[in-house]
Amino acid sequence: MFIPPRAALCILACVLALVTTPARADRITVFAAASLRTALEEIAADFEKGHPHEILLSFAGSSVLARQISLGAPAQVFVSASQDWMDHLEAQGFAERDTRFDLAGNRLVLIAAGSSAPGIRLNHDTDLAGMIGDRRLAMALVDAVPAGVYGKEALAHFGLWDTLAPRVAQTDNVRAALALVAAGAAPFGIVYATDALAEPRVSVVATFPEESHTPVIYPAVAVTDRDSAAVRSFLDYLRSPQADKILTRLGFVAMTE
Repeated sequence: MFIPPRAALCILACVLALVTTPARADRITVFAAASLRTALEEIAADFEKGHPHEILLSFAGSSVLARQISLGAPAQVFVSASQDWMDHLEAQGFAERDTRFDLAGNRLVLIAAGSSAPGIRLNHDTDLAGMIGDRRLAMALVDAVPAGVYGKEALAHFGLWDTLAPRVAQTDNVRAALALVAAGAAPFGIVYATDALAEPRVSVVATFPEESHTPVIYPAVAVTDRDSAAVRSFLDYLRSPQADKILTRLGFVAMTE
């Protein structure tokens, strides 16, 4: 069969295009605790530079994300700020156990509005309620969101919770609590150390001692039935020295294997 030269050239061009076009990138949907926003946005951007995959990040309180995953939300990777919420998902069969690992740790701090607020010594005699007055202490949801749960534990450790509970302004996630203090809507707040570092309009006035609350650890996992080579490559990158450098630079606590 005779093929005109112009048609032959078109066919050859199509064949070459198919050969040289790179494989379609997989999209990896990551649900992550709000406090990881700055770090994961940077880590994801670095990952995409060296891998043919696209990272879609969704941030919220760990409790909200865990519930969404259990209801069928299309996450492929979950990074929680709470071991309890990760355990909850795993018990329900939504987490691939062999992919789970601890990504990083964090510290819990008391922040105040302004870039140069004076420090506060935390103990059983600290009159934080008096300092707050008729205003509010910003915290993430104290019975659901990890930062709020840890904060409630820490205040209870010093015998301050019962007095402060009526003065707490609860938010959906820790970054929202940070925003209240940064905007001057609340004079004090309880957030993670990394959140405070990311916001120049607040000051860390005290760090809660480790023994005052459950350790702040971020476990990561592939969601059940959504594991893939692309997902595994991103999880591997989260454990890489490159990702660890970003996390530690932003104030997270490195996890030792």
